[in-house]
Amino acid sequence: MSVSEGAGRSVWRLGGAAQHTLVVAPREQLAGPSAVQLPPPEPAPGLILPDGSINWGCPCLGGMATGPCGAQFREAFSCFHYSEAEPKGSDCYEKFSVMQDCMAQFPQLYDKDDDDDPAGALQAADPPAADPPAVDAPAAPQAADAPRDAVGASH
Repeated sequence: MSVSEGAGRSVWRLGGAAQHTLVVAPREQLAGPSAVQLPPPEPAPGLILPDGSINWGCPCLGGMATGPCGAQFREAFSCFHYSEAEPKGSDCYEKFSVMQDCMAQFPQLYDKDDDDDPAGALQAADPPAADPPAVDAPAAPQAADAPRDAVGASH
């Protein structure tokens, strides 16, 4: 802890590397707008930290690193990230298989959402017809393809 005083106020710096600052000032100094300039915020780290390690707290992982299969996910993802095999990750088949087996035990958590599969959502919205058309049945002729006699044209 360090203490400094000046201009009618006291400043205490607390914690390791003075990470917390407490400023006590007279009421007159606090009545107007502050002249304190804050440093620009540091950019949030992404999936890979500056040292090359994996940021397991990244929101981009969608919580996969935690939960009942979090350990298996971290093993498989770490294997892929650090893999030097060609093609990349080809040496991680067993770890991904273990992760997939774990996820199969928790379908309510890891089952594919209909929102992620537009075709599945369409199938759910439109149930199949009672008598689906035959695959190799010829299409009905269109008015443009019909003989001229049929549409009332003269020869």
